[in-house]
Amino acid sequence: MTAEYRIAEDRLGGEPTLAISAPDDTVRAVLALRGATLLSWQVRREETGPLKELTDGYRDEKELLSQDGVRAGLMAPFTNRVADGRYRYDGHGHDLLPGHHGDRTIYHGFARETPFELVHSTTTADSARLLLHTTSIRPGRYPGYPFALDLEAEFTITDRELSILIRATNVGDTTAPYAMGWHPYFALSHPIDDLVLHVPAHTLIRTDASLIPLPGDAALLPLDDCPDMDFRAPKRLGDAVIDACYADLAPGPDGRIETVLTDPATGEELLVWQYGGYMHVFTGDTLARDRRASIALEPVETMTNAFNRPEHVAALALEPGQRREFGFGVAYAPGT
Repeated sequence: MTAEYRIAEDRLGGEPTLAISAPDDTVRAVLALRGATLLSWQVRREETGPLKELTDGYRDEKELLSQDGVRAGLMAPFTNRVADGRYRYDGHGHDLLPGHHGDRTIYHGFARETPFELVHSTTTADSARLLLHTTSIRPGRYPGYPFALDLEAEFTITDRELSILIRATNVGDTTAPYAMGWHPYFALSHPIDDLVLHVPAHTLIRTDASLIPLPGDAALLPLDDCPDMDFRAPKRLGDAVIDACYADLAPGPDGRIETVLTDPATGEELLVWQYGGYMHVFTGDTLARDRRASIALEPVETMTNAFNRPEHVAALALEPGQRREFGFGVAYAPGT
């Protein structure tokens, strides 16, 4: 009988997790059910060598609950920031931080903290597929978001690749604003300075001091005019400090957009792929621990503050009964 991938229940402190292993133990991934959060993705680079950790996820229950750094968080129903925690939709004003004064920064939606459950899994000799589901996004549950969504997160893990397909279904009776993204941190070597980055983007989203994109077309900066932030040709990160969104991404012949992180010392590569959307890059300079030890390469459907941008209204609209999905993932090439 052919051995198959294994899925085992485990815990991170008091938080339930799922551990996924290849039949020959050359791959291991760990998912927390809280937020369907990837805690670890390890791959054996050499046939007899140890497993190599390729992500920089939460290390313990305290980190997971604090959400500091939003490590591998699934961002929904909005990505990155909403200016002042407020937005208008369909003629109504909404406040995501009612009663809050002073700093009203809100980050990355609330799916990353919602409880998911495993509803289905399939294992073969070559892969494991897990379908996680939550019905937690309901009117009255989260301030400023009176909409009802069901979310599914489908993870597929193979010997060199981890892919995610997020599906959102509007189960309410009004149109909901919705966008999705992923906030993983990747590590090939520490620090990240010697790594080489390639982002196939033609435009940089220009922001104010609070990292909110400028109004209208003022937000669109051709990368021809900003060579320091241009990674269309693979370039060493060096001491670049980046927390920026890249737009007008160029897809390959199959429609897949590929952002590539390379360690020139070993030839190892991480290829972060997505279908449509934007790529947000964060070099981790403000993390509470291990600054610049990893880099966040974030596939997102919309730019920051999309809830307040008229040009994103159509892209955000999820009609009652409608389902929308966003696919992305990461592949590892071990080099020589």
